[in-house]
Amino acid sequence: MALDKSAITKNTKQYHIELDVGEIGEYVLLPGDPARSDRVAKYLDDAKLVANHREHRTFTGYYKGVKVSVTSTGMGCPSAAIAAEELINIGAKTLIRIGSSAAIDPGIKIGDLMITTGAMKNEGTSKFYVPENFPAVPDFAFTNHLIATAKEMATDSEVGVFAGITSTDDAFYGESPEFIKKLQDLKIQNIEMEASALFTIGHMRDVATACICGTSGNLTTGEVIYTTENTKLIEAWDLEIRVVLEAIARWESISQGKSAT
Repeated sequence: MALDKSAITKNTKQYHIELDVGEIGEYVLLPGDPARSDRVAKYLDDAKLVANHREHRTFTGYYKGVKVSVTSTGMGCPSAAIAAEELINIGAKTLIRIGSSAAIDPGIKIGDLMITTGAMKNEGTSKFYVPENFPAVPDFAFTNHLIATAKEMATDSEVGVFAGITSTDDAFYGESPEFIKKLQDLKIQNIEMEASALFTIGHMRDVATACICGTSGNLTTGEVIYTTENTKLIEAWDLEIRVVLEAIARWESISQGKSAT
């Protein structure tokens, strides 16, 4: 016989994230950095630290009456996939990556927001779930809603909101000039490290997924900041958090309205 991990971990305390049923909301924000879980918690009412294990730091609270959680995933698809699977095991229904990302599109500047409409799978994790040529896409309805919310909230600012195809990569320092040129030729919008695995798992487990990132730099224009504080990126983190929370509140209101009818 072979052990069925999914069967024995459903609806029980999870091994890696150390969370149990009832400790999270159906909506979960997924930053990479554990410190950004604390940043999200500042925007939640009655936020409580419910778990802090390995790279996975989780708060649960409320935004406009909706129960919301935030769990950090660490860097890369393997740890993000574990967090996603375990959150789904205990009741998560919508998983939204909030992150940082380098732009490829020359029109995007540091501090802008980028929302992913599909992800190129330049990583190994998703291949455990689906064939290599299987697409990695987010939930279309929620992603469109997220784009609309972001554009509305950024209207009176200098922040641009962009939507396009992302490259999800495994090797930060493996992205050579030749590799980046190939992405430019494919008109890829940006590069990050978790979206494609998240979208793949969402599809296989029947949960909604989305991804929004603040722009940390641009690999085409050369606008990058690696050694000093990136203040515009920090501002983008806060804006994307507010955008996602507002999108959740509005989505829940829409959903409840549909349920009532």
